Amino acid sequence: MTNATSLSIEDGIAVITIDDGKANAISHDVLEGLDAALTVAESEARAVVLVGRDGKFSAGFDLAAMTASDESMRELVLRGARFLLRVYGLGLPTVAACTGHALAAGSLVLLSCDRRIGADVPAKIGLNEVAIGMALPIFAVEMARDRLTPAEFGAATMGAQIYDPAGAVVAGYLDAIVPVDELLATATAEARRLGALRTGAYARTKQAARQAQIAFILDSLDADMASITAPTP
Repeated sequence: MTNATSLSIEDGIAVITIDDGKANAISHDVLEGLDAALTVAESEARAVVLVGRDGKFSAGFDLAAMTASDESMRELVLRGARFLLRVYGLGLPTVAACTGHALAAGSLVLLSCDRRIGADVPAKIGLNEVAIGMALPIFAVEMARDRLTPAEFGAATMGAQIYDPAGAVVAGYLDAIVPVDELLATATAEARRLGALRTGAYARTKQAARQAQIAFILDSLDADMASITAPTP
């Protein structure tokens, strides 16, 4: 794929790994690798597992691109939004294996996946944009509205609340947590369970469940991206 992403397929389960050796920031290079991996998975697999490096699922969008200029930031966020929507609407079952910290866009990757299994390790999970002076884009708010629990939605978005893995289950970022040494096996088993379902029925049901949100986000995406600016105090 790319230096920061890899793909393996075994028994119909595609395991896509993000590992940049650092914080697993979502850069153009990472997005290129992820998109390429999904394309292969769509033709060769029945389900997908997304996994990060030990202790770090993803720290969010690449800081260098986010702070270079408003134009640089918008370009990366727009590309990232389209990737997240691709995962959110993917016809195959998707399972996130959250290895640790998942902040900002990293937590949105969790929200985009059908099932989310987290490692029971010290980790920070959540949308911290408002805390650093950046308004959440519409696509992030809508994905949070759909996947997070109503009781935590306001705190998680406007309040920039950050959760540990147990709290992330309560909030809706994760569905379950397991010991770290069981994480990948548990996520793969869940992907295998979902992958055993009829692919066409799964895909059509997901489309029915999410097509309204996807259409709304796509309709608002370009205008929303044109209005966002870099973080301010």
